[in-house]
Amino acid sequence: PPPPPPPPRPPPPTTLELDRRQRQMCIRDSRAPPYRVSSLFTGAAYMRGIFITLEGGEGSGKSTLIKGLMAQAETQGRVAVCTREPGGTPLAEALRSLMLTPPDNERWNALSLALLMNAARADHLEKKIRPALKAGKWVISDRFSDSTLVYQSLQKGVDLNWLKGLETHILGATQPDITFILDAPVDKLLQRRDLRQGPGDVFEDKPLQFHENVRQAFLKLAKTDADRYKILDALLPPDMLIEQAWDIILTLGLERGGHGDG
Repeated sequence: PPPPPPPPRPPPPTTLELDRRQRQMCIRDSRAPPYRVSSLFTGAAYMRGIFITLEGGEGSGKSTLIKGLMAQAETQGRVAVCTREPGGTPLAEALRSLMLTPPDNERWNALSLALLMNAARADHLEKKIRPALKAGKWVISDRFSDSTLVYQSLQKGVDLNWLKGLETHILGATQPDITFILDAPVDKLLQRRDLRQGPGDVFEDKPLQFHENVRQAFLKLAKTDADRYKILDALLPPDMLIEQAWDIILTLGLERGGHGDG
């Protein structure tokens, strides 16, 4: 008798199944190089959003760099979402006001401030950051969880390991693809900050030594993950600063996108 016919080949995976696999890859290793689905979709130009955060002391020029990166993203045909922490959503912005400019003669203790920061972040992630990344947009944030680790750990009453555990629970798989730390001598940055109009907040008004401690804490944090943290000279002319940051993004291939939506 003739040999039995070979078993039927399984149907090719659907687009939804491939998309699910890709999300699982990103969730398993959020620190791996940016993922593209082109290896799964033959010839498809499928891109995901990327998550960029900016950190540094007061007056370091984060807002200027964000504007430049958003303009560069748009030249690549990408939609860029500018946001900040604390803040980014109506509820988080309300908490920002309470945290940074509390009523006269009122101050939060370090533990309460850390809890409020993370409550605002949870809302920010759920309502703005994750939906934007899932839609393939760039998210560029003026501060994120690293600022909480630095600022709150410098205040008495909050254990750094406790802060890290809370961060892990709040962030889940939604980690920044890259974090730029804008660094410069504290006295230079505070001079720049003083040129701005308007009163300072509870952190800006702290003594010089606190700001020096913030600087050193960011530099120490940068040593823990050289792939994610990139230190930039905050005193560079704006055009040079933006160019340097963009060159780093190009080198890492992030302009192609690749963030999971976890």
